[in-house]
Amino acid sequence: MAYQGILHRYGHLMELPTHTQPISLLEGNTPLVPLPRLGKELGCELWVKYEGLNPTGSFKDRGMTAAISEALGRGARTVICASTGNTAASAAAYAARAGLRAIVLIPQGKVAAGKLAGAIAYGAEVLQIDGSFDDALALVVEITQKTPIALVNSINPYRLEGQKSAAFEICDDLNAAPDWLCLPVGNAGNISAYWLGFCQYEHGKPRILGVQAAGAAPLVLGHAVEKPETVATAIRIGRPARGEQALLAAQESGGRIIAVPDEDILQAQKILAGEGLWVEPASAAGIAGLLDQTRRGALEVRGQRVVAVCTGHGMKDPAIITQSFQAPQTLPASYAALAQVLEAQ
Repeated sequence: MAYQGILHRYGHLMELPTHTQPISLLEGNTPLVPLPRLGKELGCELWVKYEGLNPTGSFKDRGMTAAISEALGRGARTVICASTGNTAASAAAYAARAGLRAIVLIPQGKVAAGKLAGAIAYGAEVLQIDGSFDDALALVVEITQKTPIALVNSINPYRLEGQKSAAFEICDDLNAAPDWLCLPVGNAGNISAYWLGFCQYEHGKPRILGVQAAGAAPLVLGHAVEKPETVATAIRIGRPARGEQALLAAQESGGRIIAVPDEDILQAQKILAGEGLWVEPASAAGIAGLLDQTRRGALEVRGQRVVAVCTGHGMKDPAIITQSFQAPQTLPASYAALAQVLEAQ
């Protein structure tokens, strides 16, 4: 039988209301891609859970299929979210699939063009606010408390029910949980969902290394960051909605949440591209954290199995590449000119 999405495959393991009406874009079933060169350097078996191959290019689709399906089933006609980009595109796509109106609030000037374009392409009504993501989320929560509009941010419990399916897939692919799971942490819904999934699936539990950007690291600092700044736009969040749940997940797993500077994240992005995987900067945070901890001697992974979650495709946030791009050299259309350049290099 052809693949039909995560609600069809794992819906029996999700706590969804009986009124749920499945809306799917065949999300999930993303590959576990080995990283042989970096794995050899670290002395471990290393894979990337490449979530950028979901329908809208990010892991958000796993949670959105559940959230939109539940909202449609209870009669909602409009959905709303605050977003740094990936949630906006995902909410817009699944709302379009369900025939619902989608409204997206974004922080002004803080959303990658590739993500904003997605939300617009799928027909969402995009509104910018003069404030941060956290300000946008507060407004979204208030409006959904006073109107029938459905909230589809990760504070919606059904989002986590969908997102935990990634943990199931990893266990199914490896026939057990890995020893370590490394992933970016922004609003903290994904790390919470993974831990929920591993605890439920009974195939073992990894230790979790959650990684924030140094300029947006409230869970590491122990307090909110009023003006978070990082090149990793997807995790530029100063007040994680599920912060306490994320800290508990890391603690219960025997892992930790750390912060790394932007330069480490960008270097990790280049390393991943060197093995054929282009991810948005935030997606490289898990690998950046793994390298930081192993090089410091704070983490030993030799002989172990490690999975790094890459949450979004590089096309979601290409600006960091295009801004530093130099126009290619122009040659005459002749063999001699081409051969001369290749010999010189």
